[in-house]
Amino acid sequence: MNAIFAQLLNGLDKGGAYALIALGLTLVFGTLGVVNFAHGALFMLGCFSAVTFRYLITIETVTVDPEKLSPWGTPLEVRTPLVEGWFGDYGAVLVDYSVPISMLLAVPVMLIIGIAMERGLIKYFYKRSHAEQILVTFGLAIVLQEIVKSFFGANPVPQPVPSDLRGAADLGVWLGMDPHVLTYPWWRLVYFFFSLGVIGAVFAFLHFTTFGMVVRAGMADRETVGLMGINIDRRFTIMFGIAAVVAGVAGVMYTPLLPPNYQLGMDFLVLSFVVVVVGGMGSLPGAVAAGFLLGILQSIASMTEIKSIIPGIDQVIIYLVAVVILLVRPRGLMGRRGIMES
Repeated sequence: MNAIFAQLLNGLDKGGAYALIALGLTLVFGTLGVVNFAHGALFMLGCFSAVTFRYLITIETVTVDPEKLSPWGTPLEVRTPLVEGWFGDYGAVLVDYSVPISMLLAVPVMLIIGIAMERGLIKYFYKRSHAEQILVTFGLAIVLQEIVKSFFGANPVPQPVPSDLRGAADLGVWLGMDPHVLTYPWWRLVYFFFSLGVIGAVFAFLHFTTFGMVVRAGMADRETVGLMGINIDRRFTIMFGIAAVVAGVAGVMYTPLLPPNYQLGMDFLVLSFVVVVVGGMGSLPGAVAAGFLLGILQSIASMTEIKSIIPGIDQVIIYLVAVVILLVRPRGLMGRRGIMES
């Protein structure tokens, strides 16, 4: 029983990543009607925003300390990150917490990239078929991943967990169990609550702000909102930027869990589209619910006991569940009538 409960917990961080990427995909589809196959690349760019930030703050100065000698009697080189030289102990904290602090770089960068994508390319495909949208955005995703590969190489780039958040939380003690019966890595716990916070912020923005309510009205009836003198196109452009930010910050915080490489966006993209379809095209609550559901199911299917019975089930469980759900509910869990239907 404890093993199953542990796998439920293990599925939360992966489900959070699926939910955040699917949420951004659904925002873009719901507002602009665009099937954006470059959205996984935005997740990957968020990951490499964290990598870039750490590269910048760990640029070192090299000095020679005559009091420290090598075994051959020559003075040793002392390498110190510039930020530690400038800010002392605060600089060391900045380096240690480079992953969460890198969101200060990722948020404006991803917002600019998202708006540039929408204005520079996506807007020309609003009235094109979904097949053309998929082709052009898939091509854009390949271009972005090759650019990242040329700068950062093909190998994964590990990012460290802040020292205070290494190790595991003893959740069993919190639940009244014996010590060390049920433990869970601190950073995975942080990522789970982070994903809940971002999801809550997006829903609050859409439901409790004037901007968000106008966007939701435009999703329902774009023409009528435009006739009221509201520049709905500008608001939809901003929503594309917000969707890019959601994918980017999801990638930033995921880097300590899975070292990023240039193919990471494609790996998450296919799974996230399955999540969107299972949840229901255009349904934000459906995308979130399906993300966590499929993440947990994939984690449970990865248990040794289950894989010994059905080898490889962890690789196909998401697609099997998608087939079953779509057979029972062709519009997905929370899909609406008329979305992606002829």
